[in-house]
Amino acid sequence: MKHTRLIVLLEASLMAAFAVILDMLPSIKLSPSISISIAMVPIFLLSYRRGWKAGLTGGFLWGILQIALGDAWIATPVQMVIEYFIAFAFIGFAGMFAGKIQDSLGDSRRSKAILWVVIATFVGSLARYFWHFIAGFVFFAEYAPDDMSPLLFSFIANGITMLGSALLCSIVLAIITNIAPRLIKVRTHQHDISRKAS
Repeated sequence: MKHTRLIVLLEASLMAAFAVILDMLPSIKLSPSISISIAMVPIFLLSYRRGWKAGLTGGFLWGILQIALGDAWIATPVQMVIEYFIAFAFIGFAGMFAGKIQDSLGDSRRSKAILWVVIATFVGSLARYFWHFIAGFVFFAEYAPDDMSPLLFSFIANGITMLGSALLCSIVLAIITNIAPRLIKVRTHQHDISRKAS
């Protein structure tokens, strides 16, 4: 069990580092407040392999790395906690569907696995961007246009970012599930651990 936990922690650390690298790549920028990328893909992969607890850990580590590398936009300590610790960790809730994804891949029902991957990706994205939405209208109200309430501005900006990123990540993850399911599927005894964690 200790060996398995160490492996999961190592995977979480590697996936967090991979997410940082992807986040450095050019993203689709629709405005200064709307940026769409595939940076969440490694945390989603981790969540589908190892369950939501591992996903939370990986997302949390990614948030810490963002701050450590100076790539965080920090207004206040509370905003930092919400947007880089809580929000990034919540991506891992996509792992609540890890059991269904693993079962589908185990039964060679790849199309069903892809469906669950897409659903889980949108759930994880929504979980993350809910917190960015909260932080947006609480801490960044001054960035809202004069004719728009901060609440609506945060809802639109984070909503578009969430939908765009979820769609882009879903496409990438659907391709991975179809052509390289071994990146998601775990061996039988690991599968049981993942299902218990989810």
